[in-house]
Amino acid sequence: MENFQVSPGYIIKGTTVLDKGVNFGIFSRNATKMTLEIFENLSDNEPIFSYDLDPKRNRTGDTWHVYILGINENYSYSWRADGPFVPRLGHRFDYNKRLIDPYAKAITPKYLCENTFMKNLIVNERKLLELEREEVPGTEFKETVIYEMHIRLFTMNKNSNVENPGTYKGVVEKINYLKELGVTAIELLPIFAFDSEDTFTINPFTGEKLKNIWGYNPIAFFTPTPRYSNQTDILTFVGGHIIEFRNLVKEFHKAGIEVILDVVFNHTEEGNENGTTVSFKGLDNSIYYLLSQKDKRYYCNYSGTGNTINASHAVVKELIIASLRYWYAMMLVDGFRFDLAAILGRDENGNWIGDLSLLKDIADDSVISGAKLIAEGWDAAGGYFLGEFPCGWAEWNGKFRDTVRKFIKGDPGQVSDLATRVIGSPDLFSKYGRKPYHGINFITAHDGFTMWDLVSYNEKHNLANGEDNRDGENNNNSWNHGIEGETDDPNIIALRKKQMKNMVVILMISQGVPMILMGDEMAKTQNGNNNAYCQDNDTNWIDWDRKEKFIDIFNFFKNMINFRKTHKALKREKFFSDSDLDGNGYTDISWHGLYPEKPDWSYESRVLAFMIDGGDINGTDEDNDIYVALNSHYEPLTFYLPYIPGKKWYRVVDTSEPTEDFLEIPLVIEDNKYLVKDRSSIVLISK
Repeated sequence: MENFQVSPGYIIKGTTVLDKGVNFGIFSRNATKMTLEIFENLSDNEPIFSYDLDPKRNRTGDTWHVYILGINENYSYSWRADGPFVPRLGHRFDYNKRLIDPYAKAITPKYLCENTFMKNLIVNERKLLELEREEVPGTEFKETVIYEMHIRLFTMNKNSNVENPGTYKGVVEKINYLKELGVTAIELLPIFAFDSEDTFTINPFTGEKLKNIWGYNPIAFFTPTPRYSNQTDILTFVGGHIIEFRNLVKEFHKAGIEVILDVVFNHTEEGNENGTTVSFKGLDNSIYYLLSQKDKRYYCNYSGTGNTINASHAVVKELIIASLRYWYAMMLVDGFRFDLAAILGRDENGNWIGDLSLLKDIADDSVISGAKLIAEGWDAAGGYFLGEFPCGWAEWNGKFRDTVRKFIKGDPGQVSDLATRVIGSPDLFSKYGRKPYHGINFITAHDGFTMWDLVSYNEKHNLANGEDNRDGENNNNSWNHGIEGETDDPNIIALRKKQMKNMVVILMISQGVPMILMGDEMAKTQNGNNNAYCQDNDTNWIDWDRKEKFIDIFNFFKNMINFRKTHKALKREKFFSDSDLDGNGYTDISWHGLYPEKPDWSYESRVLAFMIDGGDINGTDEDNDIYVALNSHYEPLTFYLPYIPGKKWYRVVDTSEPTEDFLEIPLVIEDNKYLVKDRSSIVLISK
């Protein structure tokens, strides 16, 4: 095009919109030729302008760059890279492939480009900077209560009664609901651009092709997926999903709720040697991925999805940190949960190097260090590094999940470990100068049973996933309480509800940060499917009618969250020290059994009682003393209460009470003992 002028440009990756044109930059060490193509319309198959970058003028080191005058954000682009195709050496260049820019801030979705291909959109970041920059909540980690949720599944059901179901806007319409529940942060399942059509399985019951709805196969690390946008017209699309996501963050911040992103940097959608070429494979496969040292045709598969990002390489580190800085500083999200984060702590040979890895670089970064950083401390290759992450990292506490499930089910041998989990898992998180709030406590998450299914099924029921029930976790520590699945038996329903409440009690009175799975507060069921990644239907959508059906469960969640918020003793900044700061004869936490100071740590024990001294928080703060008794035995047991001179005990929680399980006005206990019913929990406060 005669209106376009070309100059060497600047060494900046991605696109940079300047006053008179756009600068383009991309990395490739092993490419021999790099071509930039410019498209006038998103639906075009052929470019209006194509330019072969000159290695002498348009390349500095391994960065290719060019500045084109006359172009603005109304155009789109793609890259082509040529070079050796020698898979045994790790090279898979294919000049016929049009490639996604790893630094692209937006790409066209496949569902808008049925007859063409995905393109990179040019985004003017200066316009993003001009958007209103609201004050962020800045919630302290110790004050945080996380709600893990999925954008589409949250509001897709018709009974969600939102105007924009399944979208960023739809979630915004439900902010008041989340405020009522009391959570302080939402943790969004992946919103990086992904292809939901990359599955090949069929639902054997309906014949429908299943979709990879969770989004754990990213295409690009900088762009929010367009599939949650409210815009469907290709002519008006052009990056509108960025504004919609940014508005979601803004509206949640106005409501005092933080936004945490579940991010996937451990692998990409491109899969293994039989997978597609979308971006990284075609730009420099041997740099971006960990390849087998024996034969570089094959990919290391620490992720379980076919490939593994080479997070120990400086170029890949630079890309990931740039992505995190963009989401934190430009889009103003408040933190990140890293999927299979153990992979980011491995070197190029797969060895765990923790404090010498990208994980340390992220925690020490001058920008990202202000974000909440949460790790999944394991990966699909058997790596389990829970508690081994560098200072500054919080971690999903899988041991908390497993121990609480076993204790509630009534398994023997759990009491001692449960006590360790309740006090914040110091065995895991006291290393490297970390605090109790660096443990993220959870009982259920997207991956596994919902809490209602946890008390309703002994076995997973995943046949609808089209994999003959082979997928999903087999060791769930679940119990159906007498009947597999749904039942009309009022006694079993009452017991299941009570067991849910027992789990919520432990979750909310434990040191650390509690995380709730979307829908658990209204007893969401997936009909026993514990791996619903491919169910974009009413199996997985939130059924909003269940809020009224299980209003007692919802209110219990809400009340326990509020109880946690109002008691400083449950949100300590330091681990318990077994000291008596206020001189009342009790240490900061004291352990009891059926009798005061006589805990039963035996293998057959199924009871645990403890008292947190409200005067022993940190020397200045004071709170009520809090006494908790947990009875997972099949019989009621009498617990004798600790004596505190000048004070009485008041009941707040008794999960055996169907209508008065939580008392907003606590009831005084006139006796020195309390009968805790079978499979029940109580919470008392002193006054």
